[in-house]
Order: sequence, then structure tokens, then C-alpha cells
Amino acid sequence: MTAEQAALSFAGVIVVIDLIIRVTAIIVVPRNRRPTAGMAWLLAIFFLPFIGVFFFLLIGNPKLPKHRREKQAEVDRYIRESTHGVERVSDPGHWPGWFEGVVRLNRNLGSMPLIGSNSASLIGDYQGSLDAMTDAVREAKRYVHVEFYILALDSTTAPFFDALGEAVSRGVDVRLMLDHVASLRVKGYRKTLKRLTAMGVRWQLMLPVQPLKGKYQRPDLRNHRKILVVDGEVGFMGSQNIIDRSYNKRGNIRRGLKWKELVARVEGPIVAGLDAIFATDWYLETGEEPVRDLSESLDQPGEAQDLDCQVVPSGPGYPNENNLKLFLALLYAAEERIILTSPYFVPDEAMLRAISGATQRGIHVELFVSEIGDQALVYHAQRSYYEALLRAGVKIYMYQAPYILHSKHFTIDDDVAVIGSSNMDIRSFELNMEISLLVRGASFVREMRAVEDGYRRHSRELTLDEWMKQPLRSTVLDNLARLSSALQ
Repeated sequence: MTAEQAALSFAGVIVVIDLIIRVTAIIVVPRNRRPTAGMAWLLAIFFLPFIGVFFFLLIGNPKLPKHRREKQAEVDRYIRESTHGVERVSDPGHWPGWFEGVVRLNRNLGSMPLIGSNSASLIGDYQGSLDAMTDAVREAKRYVHVEFYILALDSTTAPFFDALGEAVSRGVDVRLMLDHVASLRVKGYRKTLKRLTAMGVRWQLMLPVQPLKGKYQRPDLRNHRKILVVDGEVGFMGSQNIIDRSYNKRGNIRRGLKWKELVARVEGPIVAGLDAIFATDWYLETGEEPVRDLSESLDQPGEAQDLDCQVVPSGPGYPNENNLKLFLALLYAAEERIILTSPYFVPDEAMLRAISGATQRGIHVELFVSEIGDQALVYHAQRSYYEALLRAGVKIYMYQAPYILHSKHFTIDDDVAVIGSSNMDIRSFELNMEISLLVRGASFVREMRAVEDGYRRHSRELTLDEWMKQPLRSTVLDNLARLSSALQ
């Protein structure tokens, strides 16, 4: 065979492989996938076949491994069965007419019941929330459960670590989980683990990417939850991680960036709901089954306020996008006002239609976002939606630099709110394990309204006229980032 014939033969093989890749992609890629995501993956594979296939095999499956999903379903069945009939709530006669349907939706998707007789308060000061959590750990008598997406030992968080060590020395059982990849990427990861081990804390990595140890799943499927439970009596949850508000990154420090968070401190039987999520995640990572009776914990009498609360877990371990369906149900149910706060706002088509539909029904809609971004791709993808939102009548408030408004919450009318770890983007809807807390109670919404008023005072309103003056290069960059966001 001559060199020319060999070259032609090789080229023919490449053409055949390329054709096989394209045909296979058309059959495999769109299956059980959103049309926009399917089209984005097909475009990537058609334009860059070998690179596209490599990344599809690496991050193309948005679900956790089958054995993990089966264990999640097993736990959900246990929760539903063991909590049957424990719902103890305030007078349903005072609920909005649509609220019962939303509660039933959450129960069917995430298994957790709505529970009454709870109290909750909001902490919007970064150091203040760390201090409150540290004080709670110092009062611990039986156990402390810690679960955070990012947890790092630094000068800001040192008192919290000291409190954990003191608790262990008192004989308190301290169990702690941190997301492997997220915490690995921050400064002081190994020092943090050594400190936890030295103190006697029982710690566990969440969703570890350790293929040599037989632990592997799509590497960008992460546990994004933030939970602290002390003695089953007090709990904390929200948007804040256990790390300095600069995240100890040189770029953030150079730019003077500071994270603005919101954390809810809760008491009452709903604390057992937060504990159940921790126990579930601990079981999924370690195989240790929960020892506490969830139904008895949820049935404990509550004091103080009369808040009805429901924990809503979500993530790639579930067959449905629990948080997205909750958010959509609330957006369609609103009768007067919707106020959204999300640092990473990249809605799918359904959410965008729900928001625009709300304004067309005469609902007042506001969106709080950051004026600047810490993640370039998400920041530009988010900006690509501003024109459509502004034309729909949404008021967009941009929290002023150098702060990154990292809080994640929204209010519907005057007596329903949601707070938690979930952003309003495709990653939080499909790829991250999240936790949200649905709260019905006018007192809690009034407190959150005060937080929103504070945001408004430190923000500037973006107008359509201002936005339409954006340079062409910014529009192009925003739209390219928007296309890439569909690759889920």
C-alpha cells in the first residue's frame, strides 16, 4: 500500500467514526433531557466530535449512580411511612387557598411533612451568623451535626472549630460532613481535615471523587447544603458556608469582595426535619443507618411562634427537580407580590415564563442580584436574561460592589417565604444537592421583608434604557455564556 493509499484509508476510517459518533449522539443525547440541553450537547458533538464526546462522557449524566439513587428512594419511603399523620399545623383556614397543594407537592417529591409550632429568626450579618452557630455549639450537651458545602479553618472560623473541639472534650458526639471537591479547592483543606481529626470529630467527605478508592460520580455533582443541628433543639440553615467572607482567594481579596449572606435560626419540631436530611446524607456516605425515630422527633411540642415549616430536599439523587417544581408552584400561585433574591440567576424556560406570566397578571415582581460577579461564566449567562425580564416588567435591583449578594430566598405575598441553599439556576435545579425551607407565617415574612428593604437601600435599580446601552461585546459574551449554561 502506498503512502497515498494509506492516507486515504485512514481518512475513510475517520469519516466512518465521525458518522457513527453523530448518529449515536442523535439517538443517545436527547433521551430524557431538556430540549435546550440536548441541542447544546448535539451542537458541541457535531462541531467538535471527539472533544464533545469526551466531555459528554465526563459530565453528560446529570444523575448520581443508580445505587445511590436507590438508597435515597429507600430513605424517602422510610420518612413517608414513619411520619404519616404527624402533621401538626396552625389553622388551615387561615392558609392561602393554594398553599395546601404546594405542601402536598413537596411531600410527594421530598417526603418531608409540613410541621407547625416553630420559631425562626434571620441573621444577615456574616460574622453574626458564625457567632450564633459557635454559641449554639458551645451549649451542646448531646450531639452536634454539621453539614456544609465549604468548610475551612481560617482566622474567621477558628472560634467555631474551637467550639467543636470543646464539645468533643465534653463527651458530645460531633459528626461533620463537607463537600469534597468544593472544600478541596479552598485554601487550607488539608489543615482543616487534620484539625478535625486531631479534635476527635467524626468527619466525612460528601460526594468524594476518589476513583482509586471506588468512589466516583460525575465530578460536578455536588452537595451544596448548609446545615447545623445542635441537640435536635436548634438548627441553622441558609446560604452561608463556614469560611472567611473573602473565601480566602487572592483574586477576591485583591478586588475587595465580601459575601453577603442570610441564615435562618430555627427552633421547634422542624429542627428534626433538618436533622433528617443530615442523617440521610450521613447514611448515603457512610452506610450508617439513622438511630433516632423521626416521627417522635417531629412530634415534639414547639413553643414561641406559630410558623408552619416544611423542609424540601432536592438534587440529582431524586427523579424530579424538587426545588424547581416548588419555585414554579409558588410563582404561579402568587396573587400580589414576588421578591426573589439569588446570586446566580439563570432560569430555565419554565421559570422565565412563570415570572413573565406573573407580571402580566399584575403581580409586582422584584429580583435582587449582585452588581458584580465572582464566577464569570454564570455572571454573564445571568446578564443575558436581564433584557427579557425588564421588558416583562420585573424590577431588577443590583446590590452594590464590593459585596457579592449570596443570599438565596424569596417571598410570596405576605405570608409565605422560602430560604435555603438553592440558587435559581440550572446547576441548583439539576446538579446540586440542595435544601430549602418553606415557611408560612406573616411574622417571618415581615422579618424577611425588612431584609429585602435593606437590600434595596444598598442597591441601584437597573432600567431598560440603561441596559440597552450595553456595548455589543458584552451582549455577545453574555449570549455565549447563556448557550454554554445549557450543557447540563
